[in-house]
Amino acid sequence: MLTKAKNLNRNGRSLLIVFLHMFLVILMTGVFFSCQKKEEVKLLKIGLPEEPKSLNLWLGTDSNSRKILSLIYQSLYTRDPKTLEMIPWLAKEEPVFDKEKLTYTVKLRQAKWSDGSEFTSEDVLFTKKFFFDFKIPRYYSKWKIIKKLEAIDEHTIVFHLQAPSAIFLSRVLTAPMVSKKEWGQIAVEAMNAEKPLKFLQDHSIENPLGTGPFTLFEYKKGAYLHMKKNSHFFGTGKTIANHLLGPYVDSILFKIYGTSDVAILALKKGDIDMYWWDIQPGYLEDLKKDPNIEVFLNKKSALYYMGFNVRKPPFDDKALRQSIATIIDKDFILTRILQNYGTPMYSIVPSGNVFWHNPNVRRYGEGLTPEDHIKEAYKILKDAGYTWETEPVDDNGDIVEGKGLKLPSGKVMDKFVILTPPADYDPKRAFAGVMIQEWMRKIGMPVSARPMSFNSLLDTVKGKREFDAFILGYGKLNLDPDYLRPFFHSGYNKPRGWNMSGYTNPVYDKLANEQKGIVESKERKKVIWEMQQILMEDVPYIPLYNPHILEAVSTKNFKGWIEKVNGIGSIWSLCVVKPKN
Repeated sequence: MLTKAKNLNRNGRSLLIVFLHMFLVILMTGVFFSCQKKEEVKLLKIGLPEEPKSLNLWLGTDSNSRKILSLIYQSLYTRDPKTLEMIPWLAKEEPVFDKEKLTYTVKLRQAKWSDGSEFTSEDVLFTKKFFFDFKIPRYYSKWKIIKKLEAIDEHTIVFHLQAPSAIFLSRVLTAPMVSKKEWGQIAVEAMNAEKPLKFLQDHSIENPLGTGPFTLFEYKKGAYLHMKKNSHFFGTGKTIANHLLGPYVDSILFKIYGTSDVAILALKKGDIDMYWWDIQPGYLEDLKKDPNIEVFLNKKSALYYMGFNVRKPPFDDKALRQSIATIIDKDFILTRILQNYGTPMYSIVPSGNVFWHNPNVRRYGEGLTPEDHIKEAYKILKDAGYTWETEPVDDNGDIVEGKGLKLPSGKVMDKFVILTPPADYDPKRAFAGVMIQEWMRKIGMPVSARPMSFNSLLDTVKGKREFDAFILGYGKLNLDPDYLRPFFHSGYNKPRGWNMSGYTNPVYDKLANEQKGIVESKERKKVIWEMQQILMEDVPYIPLYNPHILEAVSTKNFKGWIEKVNGIGSIWSLCVVKPKN
């Protein structure tokens, strides 16, 4: 009996040990999954509409490549997301300008590259030499203003300029800095190549070396791109532009989606936390019904417009262009085409760019009824000497169908065409072209809107310059308004030049050249405002509309997105967004 009791006791202890072991396994499993869940919450999942074309900084100029590269390569200065003013980034403080010597002295932060090596003045000198040696597109043309660049010490550099430059801070010091350690040897090999720039652009970059908040961890083409938090990021723990910077997520998983339909479905299912793309208004009604989705509407720095070929009759007549600007019903475009997700434009500089936008320009057609649009346009033409076979406004002041518009010379106006992108490329611009065609026909103009493939349209307008009118847009204008110079200065009126309308005005040219050399912002603003007034009197372009940028996020796991001009998708949001729990 005693032996039996001992055996039972031993078995009981064994069972107890087994139960304790099972309990510990269950407990540890629970802890594991709990930790795993917490880790998953720190993984931010973002959808992209297309594959980045390249992670080579000199080739990846498409929007999806720039999104990734903007988190890796950083500039000396950047823009405050709220005020849009230039602020120090890799630089430690505001640059010191010596007006007599034409120099800018810049102090650098104590920053490191993602491999832990120091970011120093030597890297800035190398970046400048790199731009010059290879005439890097987008950067060399702006950096040519630099006569000499010298390093005072490891964290102080002095830029010597050829002449005063209004865009030095906003266009030159916002260029991405690159590491001499990463690109030095590649540059040597490229200089010995038959085509040095092409050699650089063809170079495969697997682990870009940057100073930004994230580094590349893994890239499976066609599927996803995984980035991890850069432990050496200079901004971590610092308050910049009133934001205490993280990042507060451990990593970002960028998933590639071929269509918006698939990406929106993934967002609703919680497979991604954000879709980094401008959502079409048709999706919004459904998204707003979802309690786990938040929709953001922000202004864009964009310009969608109608342009004229002012090099030839009849569009060389300012009165004709003014009448067309008057007959366009921008409220209709806002409500019917943009579905109220946007703003009408009355100046070339978008209203969201509050410092540079001139609200006091001539605002054609604002507040008019559909009938008054026609009457006002009719009056402008009649006062300028135009006549009709049948006038669009009869003796009783009633609107009738205008026919046979005749130029002041007495010649009947020839048929002409408004070129637009096709509807499958941009339905907004295509539909706007059709509506403008209908409004112009009401006043007797023999016009038709014709869709054309985007590349063919650009070649026709910029290359061949054989066109009457067109509708195009700039989806992301620089926040510095110096683009007013190449868009309309007569010096850019050449094949493939930026002055697509062929606009020529000596007074405007003088102002455009003058503003480029005005360093003081308030003084430069006066000139920029005057330039806008001249343009809206002469109307080589008619600004039409600026759509809102519509973005959506899942609210399940993350919070803290920063709203700004051009939307929440930016380095600012990704530096401050936090897990909810």
